[in-house]
Amino acid sequence: MVGAAVLVAASALLVAVPAMSASAHNYVVSTTPAEDAVVTEQPGQVSLQTNDELLDLGTGAALLVQGPDGLYYGDGCAVIDGPSAVADVDLGEAGTYTVLWQVVSTDGHPISGEWTFEWQPADGVALGTGTDAPACGGDAAGSTAADDGDAEGSGGSDEAGASSVPTDLLWLGGGVLVAAVAAVATWLVVRRRA
Repeated sequence: MVGAAVLVAASALLVAVPAMSASAHNYVVSTTPAEDAVVTEQPGQVSLQTNDELLDLGTGAALLVQGPDGLYYGDGCAVIDGPSAVADVDLGEAGTYTVLWQVVSTDGHPISGEWTFEWQPADGVALGTGTDAPACGGDAAGSTAADDGDAEGSGGSDEAGASSVPTDLLWLGGGVLVAAVAAVATWLVVRRRA
């Protein structure tokens, strides 16, 4: 009977592990410029690095750089390279810049957040001009919630959080159902042998 209990527990674990990993989202490992960094030369690009590969769906990835004047610098279009997203930028007037980001996690859910840095251009540095709206990533402009799993302090959120909950519940419900069927089958086999 102890063997049957171990078999049931092992079956439940094998079913639960894929269900848990199915709901794992990427999280930010580092950003360039770093959160709260003081930048004195044009960075040319902003980027973020996550813990896992990002999905490149052709759309849905953006790194919007918003200046203290409310204008956007660069087009906001992010290039995905493995676990990284990169966008070109040419900063304008001095002040606090906010990078609003949106990418697609390896599990297929869009995630987003923001980080800030200080721009204090050295004398003679050419300044860029901003625009009212970026070419890419208009959806990312509204997301500013914080993410628990963020290692660098940049905020992040699961834009698909509401729709991922039912999916997660289906995975867990399916896992419980399979574990229950395995338990009944094991009990029947053990009972028949006895």
